[in-house]
Amino acid sequence: MRTTRGRFRLRSAALAAALGAGLLLAPLPAQQAVAASTLTNTGFEADGTGTATPSGWSTYSAAGQNAASFTEAGGRSGGHRLSHWSSSAYKVETYQYLSGLADGTYTLSAWVRSGGGQNAAYLALRNCGSAEQRTDLPVTSSSWIRVVTSVKVAGGGCTVSINSDANAGNWLNVDDLAFTAGSTGLSVKGVDLSALKKNEDFGAAYKNASGTAGDPVALLKGAGANYGRLKVWVNPADGYNTKAQVLATAKRIKAQGMKLLVDFHYSDIWADPGAQTKPAAWAGHSYAQLKTDVYNHTYDVLNALKAQGTTADMVQIGNEINTGMLWPEGSTSNWTQLAGLLKSGVSAAKAVSSSTQIALHLANGGDNALYRTWFDNATAQGVSYDVIALSFYGYWHGALSSLQANLDDVSARYGKKVMVAETAYPFRLDSKDAHENIIDLPSELVSGYPASSAGQSAWLRDVMNVVEAVPGGRGLGVVYWEPAWTAVTGNGWDPTDPSSGNAWENQALFDYDSRLLPAANWFAHR
Repeated sequence: MRTTRGRFRLRSAALAAALGAGLLLAPLPAQQAVAASTLTNTGFEADGTGTATPSGWSTYSAAGQNAASFTEAGGRSGGHRLSHWSSSAYKVETYQYLSGLADGTYTLSAWVRSGGGQNAAYLALRNCGSAEQRTDLPVTSSSWIRVVTSVKVAGGGCTVSINSDANAGNWLNVDDLAFTAGSTGLSVKGVDLSALKKNEDFGAAYKNASGTAGDPVALLKGAGANYGRLKVWVNPADGYNTKAQVLATAKRIKAQGMKLLVDFHYSDIWADPGAQTKPAAWAGHSYAQLKTDVYNHTYDVLNALKAQGTTADMVQIGNEINTGMLWPEGSTSNWTQLAGLLKSGVSAAKAVSSSTQIALHLANGGDNALYRTWFDNATAQGVSYDVIALSFYGYWHGALSSLQANLDDVSARYGKKVMVAETAYPFRLDSKDAHENIIDLPSELVSGYPASSAGQSAWLRDVMNVVEAVPGGRGLGVVYWEPAWTAVTGNGWDPTDPSSGNAWENQALFDYDSRLLPAANWFAHR
């Protein structure tokens, strides 16, 4: 982020460059660079500071605002970067046309920063012989984030484009671009529907964006969701999230053609880094018996799912197990015992279906030190798994750049696929019921992401963009946590207290009129 003084100096440099080129005298047509089959001047190092049209690139603004695009000092890896900025509202495009490309799929990657606030700020691949592909820039302030965009090229040509439709003072930086063969995308675009059955039993109804009533599973599938996640408790006080309830909702998920992720908490109530309470029925059991309990419970639920034709595609052995599970026996203070419990769960899942993917799930998705310590121990103990799953809530777990750094590191360090198994964001701050929401103050929000429909959409979009950019195609996808848990009397936080309220309805993907929110449509993006 630049200071006011820094912006003035940069603006002056850009003005001087523009005046020298005559750009302010009259709007000019875009300057055409010589087309080539390789992206050139990808780090904007060829021209120094203050160049409105960098070497190899072209600049276009219908309103003659080419000077809003310029090179300046402060690159991510080299000495310079491309910036878009102006003291007045502006629209500008910086682009490079490639020709002589072999037909096939290509991916553009770039390191970006943006202060946010633009009407639009994005990278695009257009004029490629197929539908234009875009990736919006996340709000990142001082931290660089890598984003990717892929497109199918037919006809040998493609335009790489950096675009701003911005208000006065809005800015973005771009550096270190690459255009290479290959594709990107997300295979998991999921929704956690654990609270759905209870919500409906207490009277919840759901509508599409136009207000027409519909099945919430079908509505979310129609928006692009392709995975449903269901948590399993052992003997919860309210009778929900049991095997019977999971079986019923799994049928609905699979009937929509979606895949199924089963999340074992190994508890009668919420399991997370601060609470891993044993089920009451297992409370007095020895460690040896707990291993048997884990195996039998896991096998029982998954085999019942298989028997009804809804085999789990992925299984979490534990939920947010930063500190272990089934305390105290399975605490991370005794990794040998924790590993034994994990192995029991893994063995049971694979015994039911060898193709089911095994995920190990921690919270605090931006904490790389935690993940290295935890998964180093899991590796040393010989725990087998397929996926590293993270919870990442920006208001608790840090910046998007921290999430990216962690995803990149652990996917490479352990050679595993990675996914964000939980994320969410508020579309408003007030409560629909009398219960205080978890996030209900402006000070609790992530900078650049307001508590609005647009802010919620941008958050989900940008988390998906970060996962999609994990190198080597190791970014599996994202699951939105409890999008259908709306404020319904009787379905509160505490399963032992029917009068407890919901602290989550302002982060659902259905608004206070039960209509599907625009954020859900990002599931359909690549």
